[in-house]
Amino acid sequence: MRAVTWQDRRKVSVDTVPDPIIQEPTDAIIKITSTNICGSDLHLYEVLGAFMDPGDILGHEPMGIVEEVGSGVTNLKAGDRVVIPFQISCGHCYMCDRTLYTQCETTQVREHGSGAALFGYSKLYGQVPGGQAEYLRVPHADFTHIVVPDGPPDDRFVYLSDVLPTAWQAVAYADVPADGSLVVLGLGPIGDMCTRIAQHTHPDRKVIGVDMVPERLARARARGIEVIDLDEAGDDLTAIIQEMTGGRGPDSVVDAVGMEAHGSPGASMVQRMAQHLPDAVTQPLLKTAGVDRLAAVTSAIDLVRRGGTVSLSGVYGGMADPMPMMTMFDKQIQFRMGQANVKKWAPDILPLLGDDDPLGVDTFATHRVSLEEAPHAYEIFQKKQDGAVKIILQP
Repeated sequence: MRAVTWQDRRKVSVDTVPDPIIQEPTDAIIKITSTNICGSDLHLYEVLGAFMDPGDILGHEPMGIVEEVGSGVTNLKAGDRVVIPFQISCGHCYMCDRTLYTQCETTQVREHGSGAALFGYSKLYGQVPGGQAEYLRVPHADFTHIVVPDGPPDDRFVYLSDVLPTAWQAVAYADVPADGSLVVLGLGPIGDMCTRIAQHTHPDRKVIGVDMVPERLARARARGIEVIDLDEAGDDLTAIIQEMTGGRGPDSVVDAVGMEAHGSPGASMVQRMAQHLPDAVTQPLLKTAGVDRLAAVTSAIDLVRRGGTVSLSGVYGGMADPMPMMTMFDKQIQFRMGQANVKKWAPDILPLLGDDDPLGVDTFATHRVSLEEAPHAYEIFQKKQDGAVKIILQP
């Protein structure tokens, strides 16, 4: 089959690789019909290469048609249309029983002290072949799937793999009070969807989006979201938002940016230096040092009102990142964070994917390209060129 493989920093290729096969009774083989490039794929493309090997298959946002199932899978059959969550979970362990599917005790990557294994996401999360390919082996397929109806185009459902549940959890964790206010930092795919979900589920709340990319600001503005251009606001961002929120700041802030935040030159230099060191040196450094660019999360801490909530959905990777603990304690800030527990939120989201399409999923993608065009797609997404916000690859 053809698959998108990691080769080196800022280098992916589309190669012919062995077809996946059933290895365990609970496996399934899926023929991929659509698969997305995620913003967190850019962390592998740019920062976390020390945990990748050339030839690793990327991708964790796929959907398709079941081709074959193992003998232990009784709730799927060939021909079923499914979305595959980005995390692999068994559905019956202590953590899964508590809907903490990203902490599944059956698939935890204990070698690296990580949670549930993820598709296509480095040695840190199990080095499981990903879904940017023509076919995908799904471990624990008896639970790691969401069946969706035939008929509507893939765009209607493919975001159930990651974008929709990640944004839904971010808004749920933000816990915006009635008649309260929410600021979303970063209007990439997750931040954009956060504003849509908050706008739809909490129409009485004030929602403000912050970014510096004109196309992203325009997308949110077109849906009636108040937006702030970070380049124009500069150091006045806090004062501007306080003026918009009764002088005290928003009740809640979602950080939808993560480790790629601008404005952190020291961490940026560490990241660049680490990329030129041998993996044996870089891996311990990235696992123990403070290497994140923290401009977004420190902005969230500064912006949120006293006693407010910060919800982190952006990916961070440093183990010793410096945090302003005095400010966090003094302001009595609550933090909620973590990768989305996809199947926890899917029942809430599926009713919103009907023909009325209140979240705008049918037109959410900015680019739809063939799998063979993946290297170019990664490049424009990473460089924020050609208005790239969300890219669907079609094998």
